[in-house]
Amino acid sequence: MSTPEPRRLVVRGCDVLEVPAEGECTVVSGKDIHITGNLITSIVPTGRPVPRAAEILDGTGLLATPGLVNGHTHSPMVLFRGAAEDVPVHDWFNKRVWPMESNLTAQDVHHGALLACAEMISSGVTTFVDHYFFPEQIAEAVASTGIRANIAPTFFSSQGPAALAETVAFAEHWHGGAGGRVTVSLGPHAPYTVDDADLTTLAVHARRLGIGLHLHASENLAQTESSMARRGITPIEVLERTGILDAGVMIAHGCGIIPQDYAMLADHADRVAVTSCPKVYLKHALWPLTPIRDLLDLGVTVAAGTDGAAGHNTLDVWEALRLVAMTQKLETRDAMFLSVSDTLRLAMRGGAAAARLPPGAGALEPGQLADIVLVDLSGLHHRPLHDPRAALVYGVQTNDVKSVVVDGRVLMRDRKLLTVDVPGLLAEIDARTGRLVDTSSGASVQFYDP
Repeated sequence: MSTPEPRRLVVRGCDVLEVPAEGECTVVSGKDIHITGNLITSIVPTGRPVPRAAEILDGTGLLATPGLVNGHTHSPMVLFRGAAEDVPVHDWFNKRVWPMESNLTAQDVHHGALLACAEMISSGVTTFVDHYFFPEQIAEAVASTGIRANIAPTFFSSQGPAALAETVAFAEHWHGGAGGRVTVSLGPHAPYTVDDADLTTLAVHARRLGIGLHLHASENLAQTESSMARRGITPIEVLERTGILDAGVMIAHGCGIIPQDYAMLADHADRVAVTSCPKVYLKHALWPLTPIRDLLDLGVTVAAGTDGAAGHNTLDVWEALRLVAMTQKLETRDAMFLSVSDTLRLAMRGGAAAARLPPGAGALEPGQLADIVLVDLSGLHHRPLHDPRAALVYGVQTNDVKSVVVDGRVLMRDRKLLTVDVPGLLAEIDARTGRLVDTSSGASVQFYDP
């Protein structure tokens, strides 16, 4: 039996954003991006002959960028978008979100994940780093929509040993699934909801399976102060003592990381990433912010994320990276910190590293994954276009994204989603809305008291 020919795609006539590992990002004009299977094979001047069997994606007048990575989210929480506003963080968890989440069924999560995948594809996100319940349902949504994800099944110690075994079984079954588009990290929720013994056990499993972990730690300074008052050590020290740092971990938020944590993070910088989601910190009036300058100086990977849409309202990573840049300039009192090139590199290469994609991912280069976004910078809000890089960081709106390629497959062409039945999905979502936000039962998935 003959081996089928690999899929071929040519993105034709586009400009290309080059995102080097160091230095200035640049834009080169008039290129064709040749793709075979799921990899970029060459980037050449446009107009050269293309393989007869190749699919053509017209990039005329558009800027090709690496796909965005949502470095930390809870994708099905789109179901609670706008349902927990104008409350402090304790009430957000204890009076709104965790009671609402007790209503979720597996099918709710599946449809919520489908909606999240559709929203992210339509805004130029090609990979997301997720942490949530019913992970099988999220994995199925990723498989069917064509997006890429690293999925961590949420685990609390209060769920008991059976739930811990289930989270490990999910990793054993799904890691590398959907043709490699689904990868898995183990997902202890946080040091204040998972005890040290379980953290240690999950770190051992992660090393055995050759995967990482994804959790919340030192989310804000109050959590760090509480940990020091109760235990005499910071949350980062908990991660070091339990083997989490050594196994490799993506830390969500890290706004409470303090200087005494720095040596531990530096010692594990090759396997630790931190994702900053500043919109939720602003909404909850939380300060300080993620110490991005110090983390980068330590060699720690930093990415941008949205957190869940119950807090961020959208899964718009353009907005997230914009807020990372602006809030860090204010935090450091340095208008030159996080230049447009550094911000794009953080969101693209940094995001890819946080998602544990292959080395070098997050750039449009031969041999890299064909995760490509075509952006239209011709709109009134971009003219005159003095610097396309600045437009990407400070001006892009989600509807500027015209087409999206993931793993060499076109998922959106000229704003039309090709893998999601949008009207049918929205009907499913609307049918669930009232039940999901009803908190009258008094049930809750957890109590927030870090």
